[in-house]
Formats: sequence, structure tokens, C-alpha cells
Amino acid sequence: MLTAGEVAGLIAATGWVVLVCVMAMVLVKLARLLTETTKAVSDLNNRLAPLLDDLSVTVNETNRQLVAVEAIAKDVKQVSGHAAKLSGVTQTIFTGPLIKVSSLGYGVRRAIEARRVNRPRPRARQSGQGRVR
Repeated sequence: MLTAGEVAGLIAATGWVVLVCVMAMVLVKLARLLTETTKAVSDLNNRLAPLLDDLSVTVNETNRQLVAVEAIAKDVKQVSGHAAKLSGVTQTIFTGPLIKVSSLGYGVRRAIEARRVNRPRPRARQSGQGRVR
């Protein structure tokens, strides 16, 4: 039979074996995780380089287009300024004479009305009186 010391040693040795087996499984799983992570980083690196190149091309093209849009906006601003000046000149050219013609028409109308007031008005016919033939 086994003595108490031998049984305790046997239990301790079994515990260590179980612990070593668990640690071995953990290390194997950790190794798999590291392998998969390495593959994922490698794939990401392979895909990221062309993506960054495309992004760089896109940014450069956008900057080029923005320069063109800025030139167009500058031209539109210039055309808008010319249109405003032309509108002001047109208003000056037509408004002045139009006001003068309107004032002249108003003065003539008032003069004609003043002359009519001074003339005796013909009597209006009364009803029942017609022409005599």
C-alpha cells in the first residue's frame, strides 16, 4: 500500500500534468490566434497600398477640379459685375428720359385740363329734349 506521502505526491504530480496539458492547449490556441492575426495584417497591408494609391489619385483629381471650379466662379463673378454695371447704365439711359417724358405728359395733361376748366362747358341735354328737325 501507499503511504500518505506517496498519495500526496501522486495527487500533486497528477495536478501538474493536468496543468501542463491545459497550458499546452492555451499555447496552441494562442499560436493559432497569432497566425491568423499575422495573415489578416498581411492581407490588410496588401489591400491598403492600392487603396491609398487610389485615394491619392482621387485627392489630386479633386484638387485639379477645384482649381477649375475656382476659375469658373471667378469668371461668373466677373460676368455678374459686368451685368450689374450694364443694368445700372441701362437704368440711367432709359430712366432719365422716361421720367422727362412722363413729366412732360403730366404737364401737358394738366395744361389741357386747366384750359377746359376756363372754357364754358356746353350744357348737357336734358331728357325729353331732342333735336328739332
